[in-house]
Amino acid sequence: MSAHKYELMFIANPEMDENGLKKLTNQYMETVTKNGGAVEDIDIWGRRKLAYEIDGKTEGNYVVVTYTATPADSDELDRLLNLNDSIVRTKIIRK
Repeated sequence: MSAHKYELMFIANPEMDENGLKKLTNQYMETVTKNGGAVEDIDIWGRRKLAYEIDGKTEGNYVVVTYTATPADSDELDRLLNLNDSIVRTKIIRK
């Protein structure tokens, strides 16, 4: 399968500090790189107010990542992100 470019945005628990956020992000980006994908850009927006309450939270730590991977690897990344209780919401878009 050929690789495609994706943009991932996830919202992490607002109690997480910046170090924990970087560690969490790098942990999931290893899923992309171990199978031949590439991470192009990681942009940590930090703590922001949510548009609406999610799971009793009104704020979250936003992270945007641009990466290249196969569709199967991107699906696996999405599955792993959704299993983590520290992650409030995810969205992956193929560019």
